[in-house]
Amino acid sequence: MDEEISYYTDELILKGFINEFKHSARAREISKRSQLSSADGNILDQHDQFYRDHKLLLKLFQVLGVMPIQRGQIGRITFGWLSIPSIYAYCFYAITTVLVLWVGYERLIILTQRSKKFDEYIYSVIFVVFLIPHFWIPYVGWGVAKEVCKYKNSWAHFQLDYYKITGKSLRFPHLSTLIVIISSGCLIVAVAFLFILSALLEGFTLYHTTAYVHIITMINMNCALWYINCRAMGNASESVADSFEEDVRKFCGSYIVKHYRILWLNLSEMLQKLGNAYARTYSTYSLFMITNITIAIYGFTSEIVDHGFRFTFKEMGLLVDAGYCMVLLYVFCNCSHNASRNIADRVQTTLLNIELTTVDSHAAKEIELFLIAIEMNPPKVSLQGYTVVSRELVTSSISTMAIYLIVLLQFKISLVKESKMA
Repeated sequence: MDEEISYYTDELILKGFINEFKHSARAREISKRSQLSSADGNILDQHDQFYRDHKLLLKLFQVLGVMPIQRGQIGRITFGWLSIPSIYAYCFYAITTVLVLWVGYERLIILTQRSKKFDEYIYSVIFVVFLIPHFWIPYVGWGVAKEVCKYKNSWAHFQLDYYKITGKSLRFPHLSTLIVIISSGCLIVAVAFLFILSALLEGFTLYHTTAYVHIITMINMNCALWYINCRAMGNASESVADSFEEDVRKFCGSYIVKHYRILWLNLSEMLQKLGNAYARTYSTYSLFMITNITIAIYGFTSEIVDHGFRFTFKEMGLLVDAGYCMVLLYVFCNCSHNASRNIADRVQTTLLNIELTTVDSHAAKEIELFLIAIEMNPPKVSLQGYTVVSRELVTSSISTMAIYLIVLLQFKISLVKESKMA
Protein backbone atom coordinates (compact mmCIF):
# COMPACT_ATOMS: atom_id res chain seq x y z
CA MET A 1 0.00 0.00 0.00
CA ASP A 2 2.80 2.39 0.91
CA GLU A 3 4.57 1.56 -2.32
CA GLU A 4 1.39 2.34 -4.32
CA ILE A 5 0.95 5.70 -2.53
CA SER A 6 4.61 6.47 -3.12
CA TYR A 7 4.20 5.63 -6.83
CA TYR A 8 1.25 8.01 -7.27
CA THR A 9 3.01 10.71 -5.26
CA ASP A 10 6.09 10.45 -7.46
CA GLU A 11 3.88 10.59 -10.57
CA LEU A 12 2.16 13.75 -9.36
CA ILE A 13 5.49 15.36 -8.54
CA LEU A 14 6.80 14.44 -11.98
CA LYS A 15 3.72 15.94 -13.63
CA GLY A 16 4.20 19.07 -11.56
CA PHE A 17 7.81 19.37 -12.70
CA ILE A 18 6.76 18.85 -16.32
CA ASN A 19 4.01 21.48 -16.06
CA GLU A 20 6.37 23.90 -14.33
CA PHE A 21 8.94 23.32 -17.07
CA LYS A 22 6.30 23.94 -19.77
CA HIS A 23 5.17 27.07 -17.96
CA SER A 24 8.67 28.45 -17.57
CA ALA A 25 9.60 27.63 -21.18
CA ARG A 26 6.40 29.23 -22.48
CA ALA A 27 6.97 32.24 -20.25
CA ARG A 28 10.52 32.63 -21.57
CA GLU A 29 9.23 32.53 -25.16
CA ILE A 30 6.63 35.20 -24.49
CA SER A 31 9.11 37.30 -22.55
CA LYS A 32 11.60 37.14 -25.42
CA ARG A 33 9.02 38.17 -28.01
CA SER A 34 7.70 40.92 -25.71
CA GLN A 35 10.94 42.80 -26.31
CA LEU A 36 9.70 43.64 -29.82
CA SER A 37 8.85 47.32 -29.76
CA SER A 38 5.50 48.52 -31.14
CA ALA A 39 7.15 51.90 -31.76
CA ASP A 40 9.29 50.35 -34.51
CA GLY A 41 7.45 50.82 -37.81
CA ASN A 42 9.40 48.05 -39.53
CA ILE A 43 8.30 45.51 -36.91
CA LEU A 44 4.68 46.64 -37.18
CA ASP A 45 4.81 46.47 -40.98
CA GLN A 46 6.28 42.99 -40.85
CA HIS A 47 3.32 41.63 -38.88
CA ASP A 48 0.56 43.79 -40.40
CA GLN A 49 -0.98 41.14 -42.64
CA PHE A 50 -4.41 42.80 -42.49
CA TYR A 51 -3.11 45.90 -44.28
CA ARG A 52 -1.48 43.84 -47.01
CA ASP A 53 -4.67 41.85 -47.57
CA HIS A 54 -7.10 44.77 -47.72
CA LYS A 55 -4.77 47.33 -49.33
CA LEU A 56 -6.77 47.13 -52.56
CA LEU A 57 -9.92 48.25 -50.74
CA LEU A 58 -8.14 51.32 -49.38
CA LYS A 59 -6.90 52.17 -52.87
CA LEU A 60 -10.41 51.95 -54.29
CA PHE A 61 -11.70 54.37 -51.66
CA GLN A 62 -8.86 56.71 -52.61
CA VAL A 63 -9.91 56.48 -56.27
CA LEU A 64 -13.51 57.33 -55.33
CA GLY A 65 -12.22 60.30 -53.30
CA VAL A 66 -14.12 59.13 -50.22
CA MET A 67 -11.33 58.22 -47.78
CA PRO A 68 -7.99 59.88 -48.69
CA ILE A 69 -5.79 57.96 -46.22
CA GLN A 70 -2.45 56.40 -47.12
CA ARG A 71 0.50 54.42 -45.79
CA GLY A 72 2.35 57.67 -45.10
CA GLN A 73 4.88 56.09 -42.72
CA ILE A 74 6.30 52.60 -42.41
CA GLY A 75 3.83 50.59 -40.36
CA ARG A 76 1.35 53.46 -40.02
CA ILE A 77 -1.65 54.74 -41.97
CA THR A 78 -1.87 58.53 -41.97
CA PHE A 79 -4.13 61.34 -43.14
CA GLY A 80 -3.29 64.93 -44.04
CA TRP A 81 -5.52 67.64 -45.43
CA LEU A 82 -2.79 68.61 -47.92
CA SER A 83 -1.55 65.13 -48.79
CA ILE A 84 -1.59 63.88 -52.38
CA PRO A 85 -4.65 61.58 -51.85
CA SER A 86 -6.54 64.50 -50.24
CA ILE A 87 -5.76 66.89 -53.11
CA TYR A 88 -6.89 64.22 -55.58
CA ALA A 89 -10.09 63.76 -53.54
CA TYR A 90 -10.84 67.49 -53.69
CA CYS A 91 -10.39 67.56 -57.47
CA PHE A 92 -12.44 64.41 -58.02
CA TYR A 93 -15.18 65.72 -55.75
CA ALA A 94 -15.30 69.06 -57.58
CA ILE A 95 -15.69 67.38 -60.98
CA THR A 96 -18.35 64.95 -59.79
CA THR A 97 -20.19 67.75 -57.95
CA VAL A 98 -20.59 69.66 -61.24
CA LEU A 99 -21.95 66.49 -62.86
CA VAL A 100 -24.30 65.76 -59.93
CA LEU A 101 -25.65 69.35 -59.88
CA TRP A 102 -26.23 69.29 -63.63
CA VAL A 103 -28.15 65.99 -63.56
CA GLY A 104 -29.87 66.98 -60.31
CA TYR A 105 -31.12 70.19 -61.93
CA GLU A 106 -32.60 68.19 -64.80
CA ARG A 107 -34.20 65.75 -62.35
CA LEU A 108 -35.80 68.66 -60.49
CA ILE A 109 -37.14 70.08 -63.75
CA ILE A 110 -38.69 66.71 -64.58
CA LEU A 111 -40.07 66.62 -61.06
CA THR A 112 -41.70 70.04 -61.24
CA GLN A 113 -43.16 69.50 -64.71
CA ARG A 114 -45.22 66.56 -63.53
CA SER A 115 -48.48 66.63 -61.63
CA LYS A 116 -48.35 68.10 -58.14
CA LYS A 117 -49.51 64.80 -56.65
CA PHE A 118 -46.70 63.14 -54.76
CA ASP A 119 -47.74 59.64 -55.88
CA GLU A 120 -47.31 60.45 -59.55
CA TYR A 121 -43.68 61.54 -59.36
CA ILE A 122 -42.49 59.53 -56.39
CA TYR A 123 -39.95 57.60 -58.44
CA SER A 124 -38.46 60.92 -59.55
CA VAL A 125 -38.15 61.85 -55.87
CA ILE A 126 -36.16 58.64 -55.31
CA PHE A 127 -33.55 59.68 -57.87
CA VAL A 128 -33.20 63.08 -56.26
CA VAL A 129 -32.71 61.30 -52.90
CA PHE A 130 -30.01 59.11 -54.48
CA LEU A 131 -27.96 62.23 -55.25
CA ILE A 132 -27.84 63.32 -51.60
CA PRO A 133 -25.06 60.89 -50.44
CA HIS A 134 -22.62 62.70 -52.73
CA PHE A 135 -22.85 65.82 -50.58
CA TRP A 136 -22.17 63.83 -47.40
CA ILE A 137 -18.66 62.81 -48.49
CA PRO A 138 -16.76 65.69 -46.78
CA TYR A 139 -18.65 65.02 -43.53
CA VAL A 140 -18.75 61.20 -43.43
CA GLY A 141 -15.49 60.57 -45.33
CA TRP A 142 -12.85 63.23 -44.91
CA GLY A 143 -14.16 64.36 -41.52
CA VAL A 144 -13.60 60.93 -39.91
CA ALA A 145 -10.33 60.09 -41.67
CA LYS A 146 -8.19 60.63 -38.55
CA GLU A 147 -10.41 58.32 -36.50
CA VAL A 148 -10.25 55.72 -39.26
CA CYS A 149 -6.42 55.95 -39.19
CA LYS A 150 -6.44 55.25 -35.44
CA TYR A 151 -8.64 52.22 -36.00
CA LYS A 152 -6.52 50.90 -38.89
CA ASN A 153 -3.29 51.38 -36.93
CA SER A 154 -4.74 49.49 -33.96
CA TRP A 155 -4.78 46.41 -36.20
CA ALA A 156 -0.99 46.56 -36.53
CA HIS A 157 -0.54 46.73 -32.75
CA PHE A 158 -3.03 43.89 -32.17
CA GLN A 159 -1.31 41.61 -34.69
CA LEU A 160 2.05 42.27 -33.04
CA ASP A 161 0.55 41.49 -29.60
CA TYR A 162 -0.90 38.28 -31.04
CA TYR A 163 2.52 37.28 -32.33
CA LYS A 164 4.16 38.04 -28.97
CA ILE A 165 1.79 35.69 -27.15
CA THR A 166 1.27 32.88 -29.67
CA GLY A 167 4.48 32.99 -31.67
CA LYS A 168 2.39 32.92 -34.88
CA SER A 169 1.40 35.63 -37.31
CA LEU A 170 -2.29 36.39 -37.65
CA ARG A 171 -3.76 35.17 -40.93
CA PHE A 172 -6.90 36.14 -42.85
CA PRO A 173 -7.73 33.22 -45.18
CA HIS A 174 -8.84 34.20 -48.70
CA LEU A 175 -9.42 37.82 -47.63
CA SER A 176 -7.44 39.40 -50.48
CA THR A 177 -9.19 37.22 -53.09
CA LEU A 178 -12.55 38.00 -51.55
CA ILE A 179 -11.85 41.74 -51.72
CA VAL A 180 -11.09 41.51 -55.46
CA ILE A 181 -14.35 39.63 -56.08
CA ILE A 182 -16.47 41.93 -53.90
CA SER A 183 -14.94 45.13 -55.31
CA SER A 184 -15.59 44.00 -58.87
CA GLY A 185 -19.09 42.94 -57.87
CA CYS A 186 -19.81 46.36 -56.31
CA LEU A 187 -19.11 48.13 -59.61
CA ILE A 188 -21.00 45.55 -61.69
CA VAL A 189 -24.03 45.64 -59.37
CA ALA A 190 -24.05 49.46 -59.40
CA VAL A 191 -24.05 49.60 -63.21
CA ALA A 192 -26.65 46.82 -63.51
CA PHE A 193 -28.88 48.49 -60.90
CA LEU A 194 -28.81 51.81 -62.76
CA PHE A 195 -29.44 50.20 -66.15
CA ILE A 196 -32.42 48.28 -64.75
CA LEU A 197 -33.95 51.39 -63.21
CA SER A 198 -33.28 53.36 -66.39
CA ALA A 199 -35.17 50.72 -68.36
CA LEU A 200 -38.05 50.34 -65.89
CA LEU A 201 -38.71 53.88 -64.70
CA GLU A 202 -40.07 56.63 -66.87
CA GLY A 203 -38.05 59.83 -67.22
CA PHE A 204 -34.70 58.34 -66.15
CA THR A 205 -32.58 58.71 -69.28
CA LEU A 206 -29.44 56.71 -69.84
CA TYR A 207 -26.99 59.62 -69.66
CA HIS A 208 -28.32 60.50 -66.19
CA THR A 209 -26.65 57.33 -64.90
CA THR A 210 -23.23 59.03 -65.21
CA ALA A 211 -24.00 61.12 -62.11
CA TYR A 212 -25.08 58.08 -60.14
CA VAL A 213 -22.36 55.54 -60.91
CA HIS A 214 -19.84 56.78 -58.34
CA ILE A 215 -22.62 57.31 -55.74
CA ILE A 216 -24.10 53.82 -56.05
CA THR A 217 -20.59 52.32 -56.20
CA MET A 218 -19.67 54.24 -53.03
CA ILE A 219 -22.79 52.92 -51.27
CA ASN A 220 -21.93 49.36 -52.30
CA MET A 221 -18.29 49.80 -51.32
CA ASN A 222 -19.28 51.07 -47.88
CA CYS A 223 -21.28 47.91 -47.35
CA ALA A 224 -18.33 45.84 -48.61
CA LEU A 225 -15.92 47.75 -46.34
CA TRP A 226 -18.05 47.00 -43.28
CA TYR A 227 -18.33 43.34 -44.26
CA ILE A 228 -14.56 42.99 -44.76
CA ASN A 229 -13.81 44.60 -41.39
CA CYS A 230 -16.32 42.37 -39.60
CA ARG A 231 -14.97 39.31 -41.39
CA ALA A 232 -11.44 40.24 -40.33
CA MET A 233 -12.70 40.58 -36.74
CA GLY A 234 -14.17 37.11 -37.04
CA ASN A 235 -10.88 35.68 -38.36
CA ALA A 236 -8.97 37.33 -35.51
CA SER A 237 -11.39 36.05 -32.86
CA GLU A 238 -11.21 32.51 -34.27
CA SER A 239 -7.40 32.62 -34.25
CA VAL A 240 -7.35 33.89 -30.66
CA ALA A 241 -9.82 31.19 -29.60
CA ASP A 242 -7.86 28.43 -31.38
CA SER A 243 -4.55 29.49 -29.84
CA PHE A 244 -6.12 29.88 -26.41
CA GLU A 245 -7.65 26.40 -26.52
CA GLU A 246 -4.34 24.92 -27.65
CA ASP A 247 -2.32 26.66 -24.93
CA VAL A 248 -4.82 25.89 -22.17
CA ARG A 249 -4.86 22.24 -23.21
CA LYS A 250 -1.08 22.04 -22.83
CA PHE A 251 -0.78 24.03 -19.62
CA CYS A 252 -3.38 26.27 -17.98
CA GLY A 253 -1.21 28.67 -16.02
CA SER A 254 -2.08 32.10 -14.71
CA TYR A 255 0.61 33.60 -16.94
CA ILE A 256 -1.09 32.26 -20.07
CA VAL A 257 -4.65 33.20 -19.07
CA LYS A 258 -3.59 36.71 -18.09
CA HIS A 259 -1.95 37.42 -21.47
CA TYR A 260 -4.96 36.10 -23.40
CA ARG A 261 -7.29 38.19 -21.25
CA ILE A 262 -5.38 41.34 -22.24
CA LEU A 263 -5.32 40.22 -25.89
CA TRP A 264 -9.08 39.57 -25.86
CA LEU A 265 -9.77 42.98 -24.30
CA ASN A 266 -7.70 44.59 -27.07
CA LEU A 267 -9.77 42.77 -29.69
CA SER A 268 -13.03 43.81 -28.04
CA GLU A 269 -11.82 47.41 -27.85
CA MET A 270 -10.88 47.29 -31.53
CA LEU A 271 -14.46 46.29 -32.39
CA GLN A 272 -15.68 49.35 -30.52
CA LYS A 273 -13.13 51.50 -32.36
CA LEU A 274 -14.59 50.23 -35.63
CA GLY A 275 -18.04 51.55 -34.71
CA ASN A 276 -16.72 54.85 -33.37
CA ALA A 277 -14.48 55.51 -36.37
CA TYR A 278 -17.27 55.00 -38.91
CA ALA A 279 -20.15 56.33 -36.78
CA ARG A 280 -20.94 59.25 -39.09
CA THR A 281 -20.61 57.15 -42.21
CA TYR A 282 -22.93 54.34 -41.19
CA SER A 283 -25.42 56.46 -39.26
CA THR A 284 -26.17 58.41 -42.43
CA TYR A 285 -25.93 55.15 -44.41
CA SER A 286 -28.67 53.54 -42.28
CA LEU A 287 -30.90 56.63 -42.41
CA PHE A 288 -30.51 56.78 -46.19
CA MET A 289 -31.50 53.12 -46.57
CA ILE A 290 -34.52 53.46 -44.29
CA THR A 291 -35.72 56.60 -46.10
CA ASN A 292 -35.27 55.07 -49.53
CA ILE A 293 -37.04 51.83 -48.60
CA THR A 294 -39.98 53.74 -47.07
CA ILE A 295 -40.45 55.93 -50.15
CA ALA A 296 -40.16 53.00 -52.57
CA ILE A 297 -42.59 50.75 -50.68
CA TYR A 298 -45.05 53.62 -50.30
CA GLY A 299 -44.89 54.29 -54.04
CA PHE A 300 -45.50 50.60 -54.76
CA THR A 301 -48.47 50.28 -52.39
CA SER A 302 -49.87 53.59 -53.60
CA GLU A 303 -49.90 52.26 -57.15
CA ILE A 304 -51.76 49.17 -55.92
CA VAL A 305 -54.35 51.31 -54.11
CA ASP A 306 -54.90 53.42 -57.24
CA HIS A 307 -54.80 50.79 -59.97
CA GLY A 308 -54.62 47.35 -58.36
CA PHE A 309 -51.97 44.68 -59.02
CA ARG A 310 -50.74 45.43 -62.53
CA PHE A 311 -46.98 44.94 -62.08
CA THR A 312 -46.02 47.71 -64.44
CA PHE A 313 -42.41 48.73 -65.06
CA LYS A 314 -42.87 51.50 -62.51
CA GLU A 315 -43.99 49.07 -59.81
CA MET A 316 -41.19 46.63 -60.61
CA GLY A 317 -38.64 49.46 -60.48
CA LEU A 318 -39.84 50.55 -57.05
CA LEU A 319 -39.65 46.94 -55.81
CA VAL A 320 -36.09 46.59 -57.16
CA ASP A 321 -35.07 49.78 -55.35
CA ALA A 322 -36.67 48.69 -52.04
CA GLY A 323 -35.20 45.17 -52.25
CA TYR A 324 -31.75 46.47 -53.15
CA CYS A 325 -31.62 48.85 -50.16
CA MET A 326 -33.06 46.21 -47.82
CA VAL A 327 -30.34 43.71 -48.77
CA LEU A 328 -27.60 46.29 -48.11
CA LEU A 329 -29.12 47.19 -44.73
CA TYR A 330 -29.39 43.51 -43.75
CA VAL A 331 -25.78 42.73 -44.74
CA PHE A 332 -24.60 45.72 -42.70
CA CYS A 333 -26.47 44.60 -39.56
CA ASN A 334 -25.94 40.85 -39.92
CA CYS A 335 -22.14 40.88 -40.27
CA SER A 336 -21.89 43.16 -37.20
CA HIS A 337 -24.00 40.69 -35.24
CA ASN A 338 -21.79 37.76 -36.27
CA ALA A 339 -18.58 39.64 -35.43
CA SER A 340 -19.83 40.54 -31.94
CA ARG A 341 -20.97 36.99 -31.24
CA ASN A 342 -17.79 35.29 -32.49
CA ILE A 343 -15.45 37.35 -30.33
CA ALA A 344 -16.98 36.24 -27.03
CA ASP A 345 -18.55 32.82 -27.56
CA ARG A 346 -15.63 30.44 -28.10
CA VAL A 347 -13.26 32.02 -25.59
CA GLN A 348 -16.00 32.06 -22.96
CA THR A 349 -16.83 28.41 -23.68
CA THR A 350 -13.17 27.44 -23.31
CA LEU A 351 -12.95 29.20 -19.95
CA LEU A 352 -16.13 27.54 -18.67
CA ASN A 353 -14.86 24.10 -19.70
CA ILE A 354 -11.69 24.38 -17.60
CA GLU A 355 -11.78 22.20 -14.50
CA LEU A 356 -10.81 24.57 -11.70
CA THR A 357 -9.73 21.65 -9.52
CA THR A 358 -6.91 20.90 -11.96
CA VAL A 359 -5.35 24.38 -11.84
CA ASP A 360 -3.69 26.36 -9.09
CA SER A 361 -5.32 29.23 -7.21
CA HIS A 362 -3.57 31.92 -9.28
CA ALA A 363 -4.82 30.42 -12.55
CA ALA A 364 -8.34 30.05 -11.11
CA LYS A 365 -8.28 33.73 -10.16
CA GLU A 366 -7.19 34.74 -13.65
CA ILE A 367 -9.98 32.61 -15.17
CA GLU A 368 -12.48 34.36 -12.93
CA LEU A 369 -11.12 37.77 -13.94
CA PHE A 370 -11.31 36.78 -17.62
CA LEU A 371 -14.97 35.77 -17.31
CA ILE A 372 -15.76 39.01 -15.47
CA ALA A 373 -13.98 40.99 -18.21
CA ILE A 374 -16.14 39.31 -20.87
CA GLU A 375 -19.27 40.00 -18.85
CA MET A 376 -18.39 43.64 -18.12
CA ASN A 377 -17.09 44.41 -21.64
CA PRO A 378 -19.52 42.75 -24.07
CA PRO A 379 -18.18 43.09 -27.62
CA LYS A 380 -20.72 45.29 -29.38
CA VAL A 381 -20.51 47.56 -32.38
CA SER A 382 -21.84 50.91 -31.23
CA LEU A 383 -21.99 53.97 -33.49
CA GLN A 384 -20.69 56.30 -30.78
CA GLY A 385 -23.61 55.36 -28.54
CA TYR A 386 -26.34 56.37 -31.00
CA THR A 387 -27.23 52.77 -31.80
CA VAL A 388 -25.86 49.25 -31.49
CA VAL A 389 -25.43 47.58 -34.87
CA SER A 390 -26.92 44.08 -34.70
CA ARG A 391 -29.83 42.13 -36.13
CA GLU A 392 -32.09 44.02 -33.77
CA LEU A 393 -31.41 47.13 -35.84
CA VAL A 394 -33.07 45.39 -38.81
CA THR A 395 -36.25 44.64 -36.86
CA SER A 396 -36.36 48.12 -35.30
CA SER A 397 -35.86 49.70 -38.74
CA ILE A 398 -38.67 47.59 -40.20
CA SER A 399 -41.00 48.60 -37.37
CA THR A 400 -40.12 52.28 -37.90
CA MET A 401 -40.74 52.02 -41.63
CA ALA A 402 -44.03 50.21 -40.98
CA ILE A 403 -45.25 53.06 -38.75
CA TYR A 404 -44.49 55.70 -41.39
CA LEU A 405 -46.05 53.58 -44.13
CA ILE A 406 -49.25 53.11 -42.12
CA VAL A 407 -49.54 56.86 -41.57
CA LEU A 408 -48.86 57.64 -45.24
CA LEU A 409 -51.29 55.01 -46.48
CA GLN A 410 -54.00 56.29 -44.15
CA PHE A 411 -53.68 59.70 -45.79
CA LYS A 412 -53.64 58.04 -49.20
CA ILE A 413 -56.82 56.02 -48.54
CA SER A 414 -58.61 59.05 -47.12
CA LEU A 415 -57.74 61.05 -50.25
CA VAL A 416 -59.00 58.23 -52.48
CA LYS A 417 -62.31 58.15 -50.56
CA GLU A 418 -62.70 61.90 -50.84
CA SER A 419 -62.08 61.83 -54.58
CA LYS A 420 -64.67 59.07 -55.03
CA MET A 421 -67.22 60.98 -52.98
CA ALA A 422 -66.58 64.10 -55.05
